[in-house]
Amino acid sequence: MSDEFKIKLLVVDDEQSIRRLCMTIGGSLGFVCQEAESAEAGVTRLETDPPDLVLTDLKLPKLSGVEFLKQIKSVLPRTEVAIMTGHGSIESAVDAMKLGAYDYIEKPFRVEKLRLLLQRMADKVRLVNENAFLRERINTEENLDGIIGSSVGMQDVLRMISRLKDTRTPVLISGESGTGKELVARAIHFRGALAKMPFVAVDCGALVPTLMESELFGYEKGAFTGATKSKAGLFQAANGGTIFLDEIGELPLEMQAKLLRVLQEREVRPVGSNDRINVEVRVIAATNRDLEAAYRAGTFRKDLYFRLNVVTVHIPPLRERRSDIPMLVHHFLNRYAPNGHLQVTAPAMKSLFNTTGRATSANWRTASLAL
Repeated sequence: MSDEFKIKLLVVDDEQSIRRLCMTIGGSLGFVCQEAESAEAGVTRLETDPPDLVLTDLKLPKLSGVEFLKQIKSVLPRTEVAIMTGHGSIESAVDAMKLGAYDYIEKPFRVEKLRLLLQRMADKVRLVNENAFLRERINTEENLDGIIGSSVGMQDVLRMISRLKDTRTPVLISGESGTGKELVARAIHFRGALAKMPFVAVDCGALVPTLMESELFGYEKGAFTGATKSKAGLFQAANGGTIFLDEIGELPLEMQAKLLRVLQEREVRPVGSNDRINVEVRVIAATNRDLEAAYRAGTFRKDLYFRLNVVTVHIPPLRERRSDIPMLVHHFLNRYAPNGHLQVTAPAMKSLFNTTGRATSANWRTASLAL
């Protein structure tokens, strides 16, 4: 199983020996385990790699376990939290349960007792996620903006959409041309907490090289010939929401460096201005290239690659999910001939299956409409 679908456990305790013991137990259950020595470090983990389970000490150096619990629940309400406590703090641990903690465990604890606690928490997370996933699947076309498919590959994509839609985690969507990368990006945005905020799609391959910086970051009046008035860039237009950088691999190295700075500093400087403007955007990038090979070849910045590639969603081409073909055929028939009596004959369906073996998703769509 890919790490993207394993239960993620974050252990927060100022004692390294406790952290290592808990991570060893979590690892034996198949979890992906991370650690933090303080609540402050744990908060950073929430932003960079949201956990499914958190095991935190009640007594932490600065921010208490209860305060940490409140922050977790405000950012990740579905994350389950267990409190580790000493005998004299059981009352506080019970109070934490009233605030949303799953349970508490008293130190020193037996390995088997912690193992059972983590198993119960993981079972609840899986059940909640599966229910959410099934609700998303009840009406795939309506709920996920035209993403059609029930194959294993598409189930993985839908599950990732459900998991990512309420976070600000950077996402890299990979897949061949025509596989629906923008549809997935829109589903992540419009099915989640940022749905009412801006969604700005940028085709990096279509940007004119000499105007890239001004298009993305804006410009001041008089910055260049023809700049008769100031104009906000696309990052400012997406402020508070999502910017979708399609075909990110097409950006030249110079622009990659400037984009990296924007992502790191969360601010833009319009062309011709000395002022910096704060922007808070979720970045979803997409590519039909192998960016790992590109950075090894020196055509894509390694640091930008790892900044964007926090979570990857891979969309399989149609030839790898042929079981979705009948569903797609009926989708197109209902969409383009809703009042007709068109049917696809067995030979026509066989032709579509054969065509898919040689074609991409984009030109298969044309073939299916022609039939």
